[in-house]
Amino acid sequence: MRVAKHLVLILLASLALGGLSSVAQDQTSEQPFEDQEASDRHELYYYPEVTSRETYVARAPSLPDSDRQRRLGFVIGFTQQQYEQSYFPPVAVFAKGTDAEKMLIVATTDGVIGSLYQARAYLAQLTSIARVSPVFVDNRVEDFYTFLDLLVLMGFEQLTISDGQTYTHQIIFEPRQN
Repeated sequence: MRVAKHLVLILLASLALGGLSSVAQDQTSEQPFEDQEASDRHELYYYPEVTSRETYVARAPSLPDSDRQRRLGFVIGFTQQQYEQSYFPPVAVFAKGTDAEKMLIVATTDGVIGSLYQARAYLAQLTSIARVSPVFVDNRVEDFYTFLDLLVLMGFEQLTISDGQTYTHQIIFEPRQN
């Protein structure tokens, strides 16, 4: 539960939300890898070749004041809370791109997110933690927004998650249209 407490504090520090207004319907769609853009320069350096991609149509809007500094602050806070644990962090979380618009989560321990299903379970756990935060509760979106929506709020454009050995899954965020 210590991790949850720290993540909530990170959420509060990185998001000073006014009111969140109306939300849109979830429209996640998986697309064949061949239909997507060519791999980026981080592939084969931080993670193995991208094996699958999907597009997540966000329920949340991107906040106009979300910038590189906010995204880096979130990643730094996330990393710091991992290192406060009594064990080596099971994943490395970092931001890449000119404006830190790409979040990467790569396993540092075998079997932690050893499959796409475990990666999705990990993201579901992060959603559970985000949903108890005052940021979500105070704005009455705790039963609707996900961890992916939190990333969109901060202006991230994609999330890449990998076991660091055999697979890499990329989620491209499509911001909500008002």
